[in-house]
Amino acid sequence: MPFLPTAPVRIQPYFGYRNRSRLRLTARALRSRVGKFEKRGKWRAAKTMLGQFASHEVAEFPVELEIARPGEASQRHQGLTDGEGFVHFDIRLDPEWEYDVHPAWETVVIHWQANGADQCLDAHVLAPGDDTGLAVISDIDDTIIETGITGDFRAVLRNWRRVLMEMPAERILVPGADVFYNALGGGKVLADGSGHAGTRQPATHRPFFYVSSSPWNLFSYLVTYIRGRGLPLGPIALRDWGLNRDTFGSSSHGAHKRAAIDGILATYPDMKFALIGDDSQGDLTAFADVALENPGRVRAIFIRKVGERMTPDELTAKANLEAAKVPLWHGNSYDTGHNFLASIGLLADDEAKAIVDTVEATDPELA
Repeated sequence: MPFLPTAPVRIQPYFGYRNRSRLRLTARALRSRVGKFEKRGKWRAAKTMLGQFASHEVAEFPVELEIARPGEASQRHQGLTDGEGFVHFDIRLDPEWEYDVHPAWETVVIHWQANGADQCLDAHVLAPGDDTGLAVISDIDDTIIETGITGDFRAVLRNWRRVLMEMPAERILVPGADVFYNALGGGKVLADGSGHAGTRQPATHRPFFYVSSSPWNLFSYLVTYIRGRGLPLGPIALRDWGLNRDTFGSSSHGAHKRAAIDGILATYPDMKFALIGDDSQGDLTAFADVALENPGRVRAIFIRKVGERMTPDELTAKANLEAAKVPLWHGNSYDTGHNFLASIGLLADDEAKAIVDTVEATDPELA
């Protein structure tokens, strides 16, 4: 049964990203209220979160995307939502758009009509900088936010209870993740406020992308969490969940993340990447496959240790990465990961690069 089927149509934009020749952004047409993730008791939290999942998607709804280069006239592109309310813009930039020196968030504007009146809303697109040689792709669950999921069905249920009963400020940050991520190239986050198509804001020192098998319904929740914890903000690739085999199970989880990573690598063929995940859902083997199939594209892999032992597949992946000379950190504390960043020259702070000469060979966490 649709939730609030008579509520005005609103548009939920998701973070987009571009290279010099293409701009990609997804948005969704919904009939629901905007969730405010405030700590106001368990009942209010549950009501807020259930509202995120019970929203009514609006199909075949016309949406326009306004884009502009700084100082130039804007242009509009028409889109129509699909059966799940999504509209996917994949716009060719002709002539090509150049980058700023440093990564930037570029403002675009979404236009639609509701209740007989014109509506508009800012959305944001991440553009790397001319000085960008390395970007970061990160998992979310048990990589930056504690879930306690290690494959046990009861643990999965406990995590969903947390999602439904706890606001972002109450969720547990993986210890040290904020310091580690900012050392890797984080820092500035997207400022609140409205702008006009073509305006820009500074982004993080290195572009950050997040991939997760969580549903798109959790986008605003995750953005609130990332902002509140001082983590670098970036485009988030989530999934559309349905009651079918295509969206459930570990194979679906892995296929979604792999497709998202492949899409990012294809968008930026001249860029290298650091991949960050955990060992609760096969990230090590998946990331190793990415590194081996894209020689020279993966600068380093970071795997937070959640499980007890490495599986045979993980041991094989580790050996393959060593043979390919792709640096791998596999530890349970981001403190040692921070030292590993220094040892391979990936700290954002130039002075910190000399903290240690080599950690990988001496730290027992990396054995």
